[in-house]
Amino acid sequence: MTLNEPLHDSVAAEEPAPEGSEIFAYEEGDDSDDGDVIDDSEDDDAPAADKAVVNVTHTVTEDEAGLRIDKLASQVFTDFSRVQLQGWISDGSLLHNGQVQKPKVRVKAGDVLHLSTTLQQHSEDQPENIAIDVVYEDDDVLVIDKPVGMVVHPGAGNQTGTLVNALLYHYPQQHHLPRAGLVHRIDKDTSGLLLIGKTKPAQMALMEQLKDKSVYRHYQCVVAGDAASLLRHRRIDAPIGRHRNQRTKMTVMTAGREAVTHLLEVTPLNENYCLLDVGLETGRTHQIRVHLSHITYPIVGDRVYGGRRQLRAGLSDAQRQAISSFPRQALHAYALGFVHPTTGEDIEVTTPLPEDMQTLISVLSDGYDDE
Repeated sequence: MTLNEPLHDSVAAEEPAPEGSEIFAYEEGDDSDDGDVIDDSEDDDAPAADKAVVNVTHTVTEDEAGLRIDKLASQVFTDFSRVQLQGWISDGSLLHNGQVQKPKVRVKAGDVLHLSTTLQQHSEDQPENIAIDVVYEDDDVLVIDKPVGMVVHPGAGNQTGTLVNALLYHYPQQHHLPRAGLVHRIDKDTSGLLLIGKTKPAQMALMEQLKDKSVYRHYQCVVAGDAASLLRHRRIDAPIGRHRNQRTKMTVMTAGREAVTHLLEVTPLNENYCLLDVGLETGRTHQIRVHLSHITYPIVGDRVYGGRRQLRAGLSDAQRQAISSFPRQALHAYALGFVHPTTGEDIEVTTPLPEDMQTLISVLSDGYDDE
């Protein structure tokens, strides 16, 4: 998967998911995300959830003696991910012989592992006959090309018309899966590819891949900035947290979570605007939008993080009008790569730029010759 190679430098491990989460880790407030794992523990707009109590015990066999607690737990409690189980070992939800132990402790025959915790289950989402664009599908995995304007999952103010509602209609067997199998999400006004597990093992395996960064996501966006300046920011490393005063916004802040964005390609459209190919090393809420605004080269159409800086000098009347009237952030998730959870095959899926971004690019590059 050659597209992913630039993303493996300086990669840090993700934090374990909190107890009770379905390993989802939000990158957006949703609906906000530039493609992050979904984590209801960080989702301000998560709908009310039913509770499911987990209470299971396993006695260590002779064949299992000598294994680390976390390794054995992942083998016997197969409904849960490795990150989930490690979190439960640390917080005391998963006990070894009635005691809290470190994950690396090795077990003996006759030892007892006991898992007792409560899971969130989202059973209130209703199926709706909404068209979806499937770009890849097999028995385990689904990849959807999400259109602009579609919210990914129900939340405050968006109980219907979401991708989850559509998935539950077209794939009713996925009603038992958290978020109907979603592995990550993107903003309402960002278009592009979303990865979905069709079974619980597939969903969990894909979430693990996103956590350990073996899933890659590439985006294209149109930004206000010249090529020479943008090329000085090929790697943007700036922690992101929620804005202290405007809770629907994110911002670069010292106390934020690690966030790294890579500008993989910079293509000038004219002297002051470029098309970027962007790769995510981490997935934080609004990460691409916040990082590009932070370096003063915002995405065209971004009303939250762009402002007047979107309008640069030297624009024709047609170009100025195209930028001022562009109705959403010009950001598209065009490439998605992952290891198939069953076959182990490297899968890469791409989708072309939507028509609105193609038109914007055409207007901005009209008459420009970079030779």
